Parts: sequence; structure tokens; C-alpha cells
Amino acid sequence: MEEIEFIIEACKESMGNSVDHLERELLNIRAGKANPSMLSSVKLDYYGSLTPLSQIANINTPDAQTISIQPWEKDKLQEIEKAIMVANLGFNPMNNGESIIITIPPLTEERRKELVKIAKSEIEKSKISIRNSRKEANNDIKKCEVSLDQKSLSENEIQTLTDKYIAQIDKIYSIKEKEILSV
Repeated sequence: MEEIEFIIEACKESMGNSVDHLERELLNIRAGKANPSMLSSVKLDYYGSLTPLSQIANINTPDAQTISIQPWEKDKLQEIEKAIMVANLGFNPMNNGESIIITIPPLTEERRKELVKIAKSEIEKSKISIRNSRKEANNDIKKCEVSLDQKSLSENEIQTLTDKYIAQIDKIYSIKEKEILSV
């Protein structure tokens, strides 16, 4: 009995991790509005170690189309600018000697549709991951030495979890889709 509870708990954790991963991936899909998280993948050499930009500078969004990067050390401006270019995010940073300004270009309708497809692809990957967690859990339950009724109840519980997490993913997608398509 404890074994089945452990299997269900592991399945729940795995499904939760899939949703968390999806949310992180969707942060990288920009919806045309400036957001500090757009630079989350930018890392640069900071005194010998690869450090995220957010730990080297203050990143703000003064308006919906602009990201402002204010480094804590002015001599790091060129390195930050280079790191943004190397990250290949499609941004053109402007260094004014005090800070770095990035203007986010508005998205074309075609690009918005492309981003929706990318988001949909990430959604599908997450759903597949959740279904794989369900399959693994059900296989593990079948190996347990408990009554058929207990196995059936456990499999139903796993299916309920699966439905819950799939619904959560669908909700996340509809929010992201609306965000991408809104001008």
C-alpha cells in the first residue's frame, strides 16, 4: 500500500515538474512586450565564472518596448553588450556610457503566429511528458502485489492527476496565446 502511495506521489511530482518546465520555456517566448526575463539566458564571464546578467546588473523595463540594463560596475558595459549579442536573441543593444538600452521591436502578425506555433509545440512536449509519467506510474502499479481493486483505484487516481495537469497546461497555453496575439 505504501508502495502505491509512493508511486502516485512520484507521478504527481513528475507532472508538476513538467508544468514548471513548460512555464520556464514559455518565458523565453517573447510576446512583444519588454520583460527582464527575456535576458535570462544571457551569461557572461564575471571574475572568472559564468554569471547570469541579472546578478551583474539591474534590469528594468521603463516601458512596454524598452529594457534598461544598469550594470553595478560601469566597466562591464562592453562585456554585457557583447554577451547580449552572443546570446543571439535578436536584440540590438545600445550602450550610452551609463547603461544599455534595448528597444524591443513590435511583432509582425506573421511572427506572432509563428510564436503561437512554438508555444503550442512546447505545450505538446509537456503533455507528452505528463502522459509518459502516467504510463510509468501505471506500469509500476501493475508490478505491485496488491488486489486488482486497489490497482484499479490507483490507476483511476493517476488518470485524475493526468487530467488535472493537462487542464492546467491548456489554461497556461490559452493565456500565453492571448498574450502573444494581443497587439
